[in-house]
Amino acid sequence: MNTTILRKSALGIAGLAFAGGLAAGPLHHTTTDTVDARPVAAVQADKADKTAGVDAAKLIPHGVQGAQSRIDLDPEQTTNAKAIIAATKKAGLDERAAVISIGTALQESKLENLGHLGDRNDHDSLGLFQQRPSSGWGSPEQITDPQYATTAFLKGLRQVDGWQNMALTDAAQTVQVSAYPDAYAQWEQQAADLVTQHWNNS
Repeated sequence: MNTTILRKSALGIAGLAFAGGLAAGPLHHTTTDTVDARPVAAVQADKADKTAGVDAAKLIPHGVQGAQSRIDLDPEQTTNAKAIIAATKKAGLDERAAVISIGTALQESKLENLGHLGDRNDHDSLGLFQQRPSSGWGSPEQITDPQYATTAFLKGLRQVDGWQNMALTDAAQTVQVSAYPDAYAQWEQQAADLVTQHWNNS
């Protein structure tokens, strides 16, 4: 047999063996990569653990009342929501108090720390909760400080008998004495969502 033909045949067989090995991959290999083979639900549950410690049953114990509103928050509004949560925790109150506080501030100021608005002002109302210096809430400097304003609101809330078992709008109205007593209800779901999102990092 021609040696050239033999050489070509041997090279062809070696080439096929090499190509087959690449296609099939190595028989034995080690890797540091790990694949999470758990069901998707288990992986999602782990991601949800970031909200562990939030007692969902306390957020909206009676369900929302009426149609719900929602606004997109800018970084300043989000910071104010976190400040309300931090002040609520510092006061030793739970997630429900934070939901009521944030829902109230959403209605009163859309979570904006409002200064004097001129003709658009409701008398001398200021800050996240639109509290009035003339009604004894504090000085303008105090009630435009989110922590002070929240603490003042919570002090009023604590004086409401049974606030823990009230609908948000009733608890808020008892403290705020608004001309629109039912308006607070529309913010309960967004307030609860904000508390769920930020309770553990505020």
